[in-house]
Amino acid sequence: MKQFDVVVLGGGSAAEMVVAGLDGGSVAVVESAWVGGECPFVACIPSKAMLRSAHLRRLIETLRDLGATSSIHTSGDGREAYLVAAARRDRICDGRDDSQHAADLLKMGAELYRGRGRLSGERTVTVTDDGGSETHLVFRQLVIATGSRPVVPPIHGLAGLPTWTSDQALASSELPARLVILGGGPIGCELSQVYASFGSLVTMVEAEPRLLPSEEPDLGAALGREMDRVGVKVILGSKVLRAVPDDHGASIELEGGATISCDRVLLATGRRANLDEIGLEWLGLDPGSAAIAVDQHCRVRGLGHVWAAGDVTGVAPFTHTANYQGWIVARNLRGRATRADYRAIPRVVYTDPPVACVGLTAAAAREQGMQVVLASATFGDTSRALVDGGASGQVTALADAKRGVLVGAWAMGPGADERISELSMAIRCEIPLVDLLDVVHPFPTFSEAHDDLYRGLAAEMEKQ
Repeated sequence: MKQFDVVVLGGGSAAEMVVAGLDGGSVAVVESAWVGGECPFVACIPSKAMLRSAHLRRLIETLRDLGATSSIHTSGDGREAYLVAAARRDRICDGRDDSQHAADLLKMGAELYRGRGRLSGERTVTVTDDGGSETHLVFRQLVIATGSRPVVPPIHGLAGLPTWTSDQALASSELPARLVILGGGPIGCELSQVYASFGSLVTMVEAEPRLLPSEEPDLGAALGREMDRVGVKVILGSKVLRAVPDDHGASIELEGGATISCDRVLLATGRRANLDEIGLEWLGLDPGSAAIAVDQHCRVRGLGHVWAAGDVTGVAPFTHTANYQGWIVARNLRGRATRADYRAIPRVVYTDPPVACVGLTAAAAREQGMQVVLASATFGDTSRALVDGGASGQVTALADAKRGVLVGAWAMGPGADERISELSMAIRCEIPLVDLLDVVHPFPTFSEAHDDLYRGLAAEMEKQ
């Protein structure tokens, strides 16, 4: 047995932040797959790389169609271009080699154990490597950061048919001629745009009546129009009944009798926390639960020596949330009592144009009894939109009139993923609207739309 001050179960971004934030003491990290987590290898980074290539391909085709240049050439069916984009993606992901991430952990003073980690006692983790050898790690403090995995929906007949999870799709160089994507959330929308941009006939099916069902209704409608613009067929409010094999590969049968034939089915129906095979029973926790309940310090409720960070907590399942929680855990392990504040965690869909949200929706604010005021501004009214050729989009902010502060915001338009940080700061720091009105934005930029936004909110508050 080896003894450590801290054992981190899971080697993703949350674990990296925990190790980076610790000052002294012995720490071990246990990881069965990629050190650094899925984000750098089969999730965030590869998807953004493919979205960038898809955007450039559409831009080149637009310039060619406008006659801006006759020397631009793109492959007719997109397959050659997709292979080039996939190769670039794999280079950016270091060929899915996590050795640099592992080396960084070692430089920060951690010991790395590769293998399946499982609690085998209240204060013991047993690591089983690929050869079946076991190592027992005894800890004073445990951090659970085992991440999540894609959900495979229980659709009759789906097993055995050509399917991908999003992780599998982002590790493949195949461009399906016909693709059905199940799920109209962020992952489904992003990958729909990627494959359609390279020539796939994409059909996206969402059981809810709109895309991005957890966000404001107008965002889902606006994004649906963008999907139509790039050739994605969107079917809303329809559940999948079953899947059967056909000459192409699979046929998806929907409520109402409609069927869709495709070469592949891409499953983008959510993710599930990796909790079921790590021995939570030793801690009195339910391994079948959707998430681990943590307090404001990211300490597991009811346990003084166990912490959790990342997707396993069920709080805003993004890499930046995992990084934040890892930092919170490290601070607390060092005795610097620090509380997490989730009021302003950004939620971004990296489509073209991107969608960005932060804070409360209007419905949630009203449920909390706030005196809600709303205002919107359009990016198309800025001089930058004229310079960039008529770019469009809109930003909306939500304020609590009683306190005179922002509590939510959402935007869709050029650079919305970057500019949401100003609104995140305003919400997190509860900056009074009177001070936001005094912020000067550079000319000509899309951020000038925030001037109209804040003035609109002030005008609405005066009416209260």
